[in-house]
Amino acid sequence: MLKRILDIVVSFFGIIIFSPIYLIVAVLQIYYHGFPILFKQERPGLNGHPFIFLKFRTMSFEKDKKGNLLSDSQRITHFGNFLRKTSIDELPSLINVLKGDMSLVGPRPLLMDYLDLYNKFQRRRHEVKPGITGWAQINGRNTINWEKKFELDVWYVDNYSLGMDIKILLITFLKVLKREGISAAGEATMTSFKGNNEK
Repeated sequence: MLKRILDIVVSFFGIIIFSPIYLIVAVLQIYYHGFPILFKQERPGLNGHPFIFLKFRTMSFEKDKKGNLLSDSQRITHFGNFLRKTSIDELPSLINVLKGDMSLVGPRPLLMDYLDLYNKFQRRRHEVKPGITGWAQINGRNTINWEKKFELDVWYVDNYSLGMDIKILLITFLKVLKREGISAAGEATMTSFKGNNEK
């Protein structure tokens, strides 16, 4: 209950405080990227139940001659790269938190396609709501491998508390200022999860 109260209070006032940024980014999005302004994608939430995840769009829709989307590194724009480095692209996720789809702190919501690739241990990351930030985000974010990321996610599931959430939020703020862990080496964000040798 205390975790949900924190989510509601912070996300509500966060949306109000950052509303000028929402407006400015929306205008710049139209200029640099056109429509749509938001990136919307179905992601797994608590117990793997899907919800519509919201972020500011950071990539173009450029395709190759065969009509296939180019790689992430080719489609991310200069403005989109700025949004990612400053984590401004995450601000619309506060709406997800206010609605109850997400929490401020928890394992990051990944792709629906990954659900069938998890082993029993990794699947435990869905025992809590996904978060905008989390234990894995302040301990390497996109620079650590998948095995370590899931290990940190499940550790959070077993050990989370209100005090820990506040600590993670404070450390996240400092890391955003330093722009640490934005992407994996040689990748625009993080390599795709391919599954485990043993399920």
